[in-house]
Amino acid sequence: MNKGIIGKKLGMTQVFAEDGAAVGVTAIEVEPSVVVQVKTKEKDGYDAIQIGYGRVKQKNVTKPLQGHFNKANKGFFRIVKELPGEAGKYEAGQEIASDIFQGGDYVDVVGTSKGKGFQGVIKRHGFHGGRATHGSMFHRAPGSIGASADPARVFKGTKMGGHMGAVRKTVQNIQIWQVRPDRNLLLLKGSIPGSKNGYVIIKQARKKSA
Repeated sequence: MNKGIIGKKLGMTQVFAEDGAAVGVTAIEVEPSVVVQVKTKEKDGYDAIQIGYGRVKQKNVTKPLQGHFNKANKGFFRIVKELPGEAGKYEAGQEIASDIFQGGDYVDVVGTSKGKGFQGVIKRHGFHGGRATHGSMFHRAPGSIGASADPARVFKGTKMGGHMGAVRKTVQNIQIWQVRPDRNLLLLKGSIPGSKNGYVIIKQARKKSA
C-alpha cells in the first residue's frame, strides 16, 4: 500500500547540509493521523483507508460525522481524506505517525495553491502584451478573442482574464530532508503548494524511490 499522511504547512526555513550549503526546506506539522474507516473490495468495491487529522470539539462536527467518527472511537477531526491501496494492513482507530517516512524518501505532496483573485491574461496565462511606448494603447490587453463574422462567437476555453489560484495542485518527487518524530515534523526540500497553515496530503512518490 502507498504510504500517506495528512499534515499542516508551517512555512519555509533553511537548514545546513554536511558540506555547509544552505538548503531551503518546508516544515510540515504531522500530528498522527487516525484511521477512521477501512474500505474493502468485498464490501465497498475497492480497497482504501480513510484517515482523519486535526482534532476538533464534538459540537463543531455534524451529527452524521459524529456517528462516523465514533466507530473508530478516537475523537473528531477537521480533515478527512481517503488513500487508495491494500487495506488489510490497517484497522479503524490505528494511528499513522511521521515515522512511516525516513530522510531521503521521495513523496508527492497534494495541496491547494494560494488564491490570487482576478488576474489578467499576462499574469494568468503568460501573455507577452503589447509595446509600452509610442502610444500603442495596447499594453496588457488580451487582443482579439474570436472572429466577428464566422463563427461569430468566442470558443470555450479561450484564454482570458479570470480567477487565478485556489486549485488542487500536486507536486511530485519532493525529497524528505529530515524527519523529526519527537516534534511531529517533516522537513521537505524545496517548496510545496499552499499558504501557511494550509493542509496537505503527503504520499509515497509514484514515479521515484529513494
